[in-house]
Amino acid sequence: MSPAPIPPSPERAGENHRHIIQDMFTAVAPRYDLMNDLMSMGIHRLWKRRAVALCAARPGDACVDLGGGTGDIARLLAAGGARVTVCDPSSAMMAEGRRAPSGGLSWVAGTGEQLPFADASLDVVTTSFALRNMTRPQDALTEILRVLKPGGRFVCLEFSQAAGWLRPAYDWYSHHVIPRLGAAVAGRPEAYRYLVDSIREFPDQRLLKAWMTTAGFEKVSYVNLSFGVAAIHRGAKPS
Repeated sequence: MSPAPIPPSPERAGENHRHIIQDMFTAVAPRYDLMNDLMSMGIHRLWKRRAVALCAARPGDACVDLGGGTGDIARLLAAGGARVTVCDPSSAMMAEGRRAPSGGLSWVAGTGEQLPFADASLDVVTTSFALRNMTRPQDALTEILRVLKPGGRFVCLEFSQAAGWLRPAYDWYSHHVIPRLGAAVAGRPEAYRYLVDSIREFPDQRLLKAWMTTAGFEKVSYVNLSFGVAAIHRGAKPS
């Protein structure tokens, strides 16, 4: 789960949006992983394991976890023998990640809209609760396609649209519980109010699938998690 302040305009105000997000991540970094566990009651860890399994990364594969923060997805990939780089614009988040055993991970600063990797150099790109916070997420999808090798795989774990019967309870929890947790544990309720708003504003499962198809991915599909609270989208670069 990736907190950041609510953007000042529908266009996300470009560089201003990016700087505000980085400032907020710096503030919440020390309690980021704890907050994820509390907000999701630990379920986010199961979602991430499912996403990593769907990457089908092989030993030696070159993988990047984009917006990888403290490196929890990256460590799961590396445990299977992949060569993994965490790419994130927040140095504070990556510094927190380096406090834990790294498992041979590499760490590099970068944004989704301008990835610091060569064309056709990666086997797998993952992103977990990060696409939603990028200034231009559709441009980021184009960049991800650029850096993947032909046949390379993109796996995106992101919040999505919950099933209709679940939505009232989920909305109540999101609006009343999450900001209070953010205030009590991280001292930043505004960051977690944004979390709720950004989930509501982000494309649902079908629209994100359409974005990926438009960007040029093939074999695009998604699987719902926890009745649509989150979803894993997958696509491949044409070979």
